[in-house]
Amino acid sequence: MDKFGIGQPVRRKEDVRLLTGRGTYTDDIDRPGQAHAFVLRSPHAHARILSMDTAAARAAPGVVAVLTGHDAAADGIGHFPVMVDVPGKGGTKLFPTPRQILQTEKVRFVGDPVALVVAETRAQAQDAAELIEIDYDILPSVTDTAGALNPGAPVIWQENGSNLCVLWDSGREAETEAAFARAARTVSVELVNNRLVGNPMEPRVAIGEYDPATDSYTLHSPTQGVMRVRDGLAKLILKVPAEKLRVISPDVGGGFGLRGKVHPESGMVLWAAKRTGRPVKWTSGRTETFLCDPHGRDHVTRAEMAFDDTGRTLGVKIRTFAAMGAYLQDFGPRVPTVAGGRILGTVYDIQALNAQVSCVFTNTSPTDAYRGAGRPEQAYVLERLYDLGAAAFGIGRDEIRRRNTIRPEQIPYTNVVGNAIDSGRFAETMDKALALADWAGFPARRAEAARRGRRRGIGLGYFIEASGGQPSEWARVRFEEDGTVALTVGTFSHGQGHETAFAQILHSRLGIPFEAVRFIQGDSAVLAAGNGTGGSRSSQMGGVAIARASELVVAKGKRLAAHLLEAGIDDIEFEAGTFRVAGTDLTANWAQVIELAKAPPEGETPGLDEQLLYTRSTECNFPNGCHVAEVEIEEETGRVEIVRYTAVDDVGNVINPMLVHGQSHGGIMAGIGQALLEHAVYDLESGQLLSASFQDYCMPRASDAPDFDLDFNVVPCPNNDLGVKGAGEGGACGAPPAIVSAICDALGIGHIDMPVTPEKVWRVLAAQARKAA
Repeated sequence: MDKFGIGQPVRRKEDVRLLTGRGTYTDDIDRPGQAHAFVLRSPHAHARILSMDTAAARAAPGVVAVLTGHDAAADGIGHFPVMVDVPGKGGTKLFPTPRQILQTEKVRFVGDPVALVVAETRAQAQDAAELIEIDYDILPSVTDTAGALNPGAPVIWQENGSNLCVLWDSGREAETEAAFARAARTVSVELVNNRLVGNPMEPRVAIGEYDPATDSYTLHSPTQGVMRVRDGLAKLILKVPAEKLRVISPDVGGGFGLRGKVHPESGMVLWAAKRTGRPVKWTSGRTETFLCDPHGRDHVTRAEMAFDDTGRTLGVKIRTFAAMGAYLQDFGPRVPTVAGGRILGTVYDIQALNAQVSCVFTNTSPTDAYRGAGRPEQAYVLERLYDLGAAAFGIGRDEIRRRNTIRPEQIPYTNVVGNAIDSGRFAETMDKALALADWAGFPARRAEAARRGRRRGIGLGYFIEASGGQPSEWARVRFEEDGTVALTVGTFSHGQGHETAFAQILHSRLGIPFEAVRFIQGDSAVLAAGNGTGGSRSSQMGGVAIARASELVVAKGKRLAAHLLEAGIDDIEFEAGTFRVAGTDLTANWAQVIELAKAPPEGETPGLDEQLLYTRSTECNFPNGCHVAEVEIEEETGRVEIVRYTAVDDVGNVINPMLVHGQSHGGIMAGIGQALLEHAVYDLESGQLLSASFQDYCMPRASDAPDFDLDFNVVPCPNNDLGVKGAGEGGACGAPPAIVSAICDALGIGHIDMPVTPEKVWRVLAAQARKAA
């Protein structure tokens, strides 16, 4: 067996470098003569700026410059726009917030940038920032998502007239109402998808440089793909041609969606570098990460499901308030609407479904894509409804799902919003997960836990993802003279293991040694195109681009081998790195072909160097899976312990099972964080972020991770060359409904909101004890 081929659990080749301290992150980089920036931020959630005095700061030791929004306007610095449009119900339009790089008239959340101080050291810049005197007229604020549209709620954008950004409607409202009218039984739930902070291990960093000789800029910063960041900053903020800005991303310590955005601080350091004539470096503190990085989720939902008398779903109504924050971030309003809406109905045969999402402004940090980006929220809503439906009919939670899943003979299945689910065996995947979790043996485990004074519960959550995102991706495969292969990709690895998985693809397609692949990413100067990494798209987009570029290299290799072997091109076969004249023992290897490529025959260009922009015809594909959680609850304290966790995922063909399981572990831990621990909480009166540090915001630790029992149900994707589907976000979709389902089972209740803290559980137990007494 080829231990480095596709499908093999190859250890990550990049880990040796990273674990031995040889990685290079942006904060490891210092440019000659650089100055340091500090951003002064609003201490108020909502206030008018009456005056600003920067004189003392400008005179402080080491200060190079103090910049305000007025300076930015004078220099023609652009506004940060929303990058997407969301169609409103009845043809209405979303309100596109005009966000300045630094605020001059009004601040709208705690952390809103108001001034940039550049000094010789970061400490000097911070000290000088404290000397800036700003007179604020404090205004009432609103941080309650569900209350943003209440009469009397402070309006954040007076030009808009209300806090409604846009009301999105998925359609089929009349069909849904008709389904409810003929229902034999209905269930409903009110629930919260709690606000989360992405919190990558590496905080945001930006180093800006300007070269007056070429009138060009360079940005070093962690991203999820340099081209999109380059294009947004060049066109919209600096207002220069894209080729005048080079973006470089070295190693990146985590992304989770928030790295793919155009951030104000990246624009600030580039602008400041031109202003000062020096490189300018900004490093975020962890509190700034909490305050100012885009947050995720923050939905308040009421949902209803209608059934016929056999437990089959007739219709679903979903009404959601989704917080946008004070400004529309790049893709913010798309996440709870169009993005999440792609998988409405998830794996169930539901056509009468109407979702309406009120995107609302609040005096909080903007929200945007966070692991799963709308799909975990949709899965959570439906899974909660099915648990309630099972209770209403007195049948098993597995059984009600089995009655409603899309059947194999219905594939390809066009869901309620018109997306064709091209593959999947959903009931089969669920049955595999239940068998692996020993669902049938749970009553004995529950009884044993009861003898120990513990409440034990089991729950499941099924999800489907719409993975893929942007429809094109670029790759370049170039043989070097020493026989190594330079692989340059437009996707971007920020922890997923691309360097390993992509080397496996090249090894399989070209027959070259696995260790001979040199991986290149993250520099707009060497990329022809690229949409980066997000939406679990790298294997299905970047992987296919690599495979197809490899085919071009092999095709040229065959032409050169035919010349070497004095044979017709059609007679040349290629396998495992060897070119052979069919039916003979005449062969040539890559070394010989490379040598000929230096001075090729007439009609061929020198070298073996092929690049390709792969564009697919389908918008996305549909990884899915069933997750099963088992919990025990300590009655005296309400503490929840996950004692068993099982998942069976369908990610299509698996390039490297070790990498995919690693992605599953990470996604599940993100889901555990949402289900049990994490919550970004704002004070309802002052608008202050109450959870702005790890003292107040609880991230999952290794001790919170149970053992994971994971498996695959491989159903290849029919719509790409490798048969792969996305794999990075499934755990974040499957874990929250499975864990909440298990807790509700243990407590004997219908629903409890995330995060399910010990206090919430203890209050339920205390209420039950009072009732029993």
